[in-house]
Formats: sequence, C-alpha cells, structure tokens
Amino acid sequence: MSYENRSPLVPPPKPLLIVLSGLSGGGKDTVLTGLRQSGLPLEISISFTTRARRADEKDGVHYHFISNARFQELINSNQLLEWATVYGNRYGISREPVRQALKSGKDVIVKIDVQGAATIKKILPQAVFIFLATPYMEELEKRLKQRRTETPAELELRLKTAAEELEKLPMFDYIVVNRPGEIDRAVADIEAIIAAEKCRVTPRELSL
Repeated sequence: MSYENRSPLVPPPKPLLIVLSGLSGGGKDTVLTGLRQSGLPLEISISFTTRARRADEKDGVHYHFISNARFQELINSNQLLEWATVYGNRYGISREPVRQALKSGKDVIVKIDVQGAATIKKILPQAVFIFLATPYMEELEKRLKQRRTETPAELELRLKTAAEELEKLPMFDYIVVNRPGEIDRAVADIEAIIAAEKCRVTPRELSL
C-alpha cells in the first residue's frame, strides 16, 4: 500500500476564543504576561477602558485607556464585541481584531470581568471560559491591599463583589487557582486547558 499523497485522518484543530475572567486582584494580568512569554501562538486581545491608568500599567499592553466620549463612539458604531460598566468605569472588547484573528486561524484570549464573561457566554457560548481565583478570600484581600489603588470603601465593595462572582462559577468551563508564588503553575494549567481543547473529538464551532 502506498502512503504517498495520503490525507490526514483528522482535520487541523479550530481556533479557540478563550475568555479569561475571575476575581479582581486574582492576577489576570500577571497570568497574561506569563502566557505572552510561553511561546504559545496566542493573540491577546487588549480591552478598552475609561478608568485611569495605574502606575504599573502601560497603555496598549494592559488596556487601551480612552475617554468616555471615545468609548461612547465605539458603542455607537457597534465596534465592541461586548462592554460593561464595572466599579463606575467602562470596559469593552473590540470586535474586529478578535474576528480577524480567529478567521486567520489564531487562538484569541480576552481578559474580562465576570459581568462581561456572562455577556460573551450569551453571544458566543462555544468560547472557552476560564475562571481565575485565589485559593482563599484572605489572599484576595491581601493582594488588593498591596495594590494600594482602592479606598477602604472600594476595597470592601470589591470583596463583596468577589463573593457574588464566585456564585457564577457554574457558567465557566474551567477554574484555575493562582496560588502565591506559583504563577508558573497557573500559566501551565491554562496551557494544559488549551492543549486539551485542541484534542476534542467535537471541536467548538465559533461564529463571529
């Protein structure tokens, strides 16, 4: 039997839209930095936000920091895949870069709050939804305090919101625990999730 010009037994895996969400202060940005350095062929979508830039953040890396007026323009012209108001600030994901990356066969990961993840779940249920959490609520409180970006009242609100967001866990496909000093482990868990998704017998079908 000749094996020349043989056809593959299975088609190549389809591109994934990975939604990384979870608790504020859970370490989503740190995990994304680890994924950037991992060498995975991932397109990381950068969200727009109207909130002020923190001292350790870079425009175009952590977020695209824009004015309320510019954000409203993006809404009015239907350029956002989803958007939400969180803690008094607006956040949104640009639709076209995500669509183009998926169309070209690239996996795309978006960082988003739990409210935004719920919106994407409704319009794109075949995305991969990952919830990033700290091992304990005390650890989350410690990280939020170390950021020194919230007033005591804002900190209390974030912790209350975190408890409410934990109730949304059934909406997600996976949970990854970001333990203190073990960021590499959290990154490796997400890499394993992506590898497992590529091995699905029935791939996720995305339409954007």
